[in-house]
Amino acid sequence: MNNETWLTVADGVQRQVLAHGPELMLVKVRFETGGIGARHQHVHTQITYVESGVFRCEVGEEKVVLHAGGTFYAAPNVWHGVECLEAGVLLDSFSPMREDFV
Repeated sequence: MNNETWLTVADGVQRQVLAHGPELMLVKVRFETGGIGARHQHVHTQITYVESGVFRCEVGEEKVVLHAGGTFYAAPNVWHGVECLEAGVLLDSFSPMREDFV
């Protein structure tokens, strides 16, 4: 399934579901400089790939700045969030799929 619709989810942050099935979902998230992916937690395993831009990422107690090509892993129920330092795009994968995104 491909959902080409961009959804504004916060100031300077838009999300597009690229594909999903019951056990896996791929989502593109576009950030303007200063956009915030607020700290949150969920039952899904998440792996995020930085396609472009620069992001300050927080996963659990770890804080790191990631550039294009960087990744992070957020285990289920671990608090995580990002701040966009330079406009860019993240690719988020979730297992199982995020039913709240469709």
